[in-house]
Amino acid sequence: MVQERPVRVERRLSAILAADVAGYSRLMHNDEEATHAKLTALLTDAVAPAIAEHGGRIVKNTGDGVLAEFPSSVEAVRAAVQFQARINDLTSGDVQDRRIAFRVGVNIGDVIVEPHDIFGDGVNIAARLESIAEPGGICISSSAYDHVRGKVGVEFVDLGEQNFKNIALPVRTYAVVRDRPSSATHVERARQGGQVSPPRLSIVVLPFANLIGDPEQDYFVDGVTESLTTDLSRIAGAFVIARNTAFTFKGKAIDVKKLGRELNIRYVLEGSVQRSVNRLRVNVQLVDAQTANHLWAERFDRPVVDLFDMQDEIVSRLVNTLDAELIAVEARRAERSSHPDALDLYFQGMALWNRWTPAHMMQARSFFERALKIEPDNVDALVGVAAVDQASATLFVADDPDERLAAAEAALIKALSLDPQHAPAHMYLGIVQLATNRAAQGIAECEHALALNRNLAEAHAVIGVAKVFVGRAVETESHIHEALRFSPRDEGAHRWMSWVGFAKLHLMADAEAVEWFRRCLKANPNYPVAHFELAAALAHLGKLDEARAAAKEGLALDPTFTIRRLKRLQFSDNPTFLAGAKRLTRGMRMAGVPEG
Repeated sequence: MVQERPVRVERRLSAILAADVAGYSRLMHNDEEATHAKLTALLTDAVAPAIAEHGGRIVKNTGDGVLAEFPSSVEAVRAAVQFQARINDLTSGDVQDRRIAFRVGVNIGDVIVEPHDIFGDGVNIAARLESIAEPGGICISSSAYDHVRGKVGVEFVDLGEQNFKNIALPVRTYAVVRDRPSSATHVERARQGGQVSPPRLSIVVLPFANLIGDPEQDYFVDGVTESLTTDLSRIAGAFVIARNTAFTFKGKAIDVKKLGRELNIRYVLEGSVQRSVNRLRVNVQLVDAQTANHLWAERFDRPVVDLFDMQDEIVSRLVNTLDAELIAVEARRAERSSHPDALDLYFQGMALWNRWTPAHMMQARSFFERALKIEPDNVDALVGVAAVDQASATLFVADDPDERLAAAEAALIKALSLDPQHAPAHMYLGIVQLATNRAAQGIAECEHALALNRNLAEAHAVIGVAKVFVGRAVETESHIHEALRFSPRDEGAHRWMSWVGFAKLHLMADAEAVEWFRRCLKANPNYPVAHFELAAALAHLGKLDEARAAAKEGLALDPTFTIRRLKRLQFSDNPTFLAGAKRLTRGMRMAGVPEG
């Protein structure tokens, strides 16, 4: 009997382009027929011609987009740039919340080929890249970037390694820089008298100067520069010049104003690394590229231990500090604008949010709401509104915590449907889950947030307090120390310290709890909850006069606080946690906190 030969599976190496419409479900919900007609017209007049012109073929339509295959990644990116520009022209007059915008992902991969479809990880990665692209934007993998850089007439920003669902290894990702001419184009326009406004939060990280005296340590100094470039790009709204461009200035004397004009940026970050026998010093300056004024400077001194651990810590501290500093500067710029856009309003809201008082948070919410009126799908503003709502509930300043948490969760789910890789959105969703008796899910969300952004110090702290809810308060302190290591001057550091005190109360280590609450209140004396928790710890130590004084200070800050309000949130039904929660409220009663 003749054995049948196995059917041969056709495979080939291709450039894969995945494109779909951002917010398609919302658009269809608003007006099905108009959206369908506009989409059909854009696919016919812009997308299909560009793909055909650059030698690609449309493998299939996906309802709200297309999957296409090209023999060349250069041609795939050129086609994407062409049809995105054409779509922008065709829709420029449309109302913002009815405007169709495509997101595009491009990858190179070995695919399985069938007559009307292609399959494989290469296709899946292209789809994942498309999902993290901005509306109107293009994201490509490093495999595609290696082939197209310098050949397609656009610039790219390095987004670092991205972890995608069902993809085993991280994918280095690059985004096409939108609405920005190249340096050469900018210089030419400047010569002709044209004025190009630099993007907000646009920055170049210049190669740090190696003052160690040992050329063999260049790898460490350059590593700090490269990691900063990658990690700063994760700041919401940031545009960071790619490291390949930045490193062309290594070792050169820099005229900051000229550099700002050439790269069309607002900020320059420069620094140096020095080393003594057993200590390492990093000096950093943030400079306004338009005025050459120094906006911020910092020095980091650390004992020399493991160099790579030190590199991670230095980068995390810098990124967390710069995030707040840049937002504050941009908020001050936005205040001077007579016609603020959604991004202006977001920056102003974040500057208020970072001040961490109930009044400032509610003011921040109004700015986020104004941003959403201009741009309903602004993910950062959605997350901002949710952050305020969850904080109002979890800081016990709202009379309707259940409604606030439900509203926060709805906003975060919408934000993540628009941007599944938004690390703060995952973290705040985790906080909402913690506050609604879903601690295990909350911890998982915060761990996912850290996988997306390792510098998110708040996520470390949230995991720490979550351990109290699952009856493992003994683990809290180590998580808080990790958060403080990454962001010791964080605007939220006082809350993290109070969470250690909260854990110590659950462990009946009342003297240690008092120490942590006092550290918290030294950092921020206007944090009401910590005064009440301090009162409880002092009461358990038998220091009733001090306990009553602490409770009185808390009530001066928040006269509406009651034990009843505290008990309304059902954080956990874990028996160990419930025993600790009863102990906390018992201490508050002894200190004279009103029952309500």
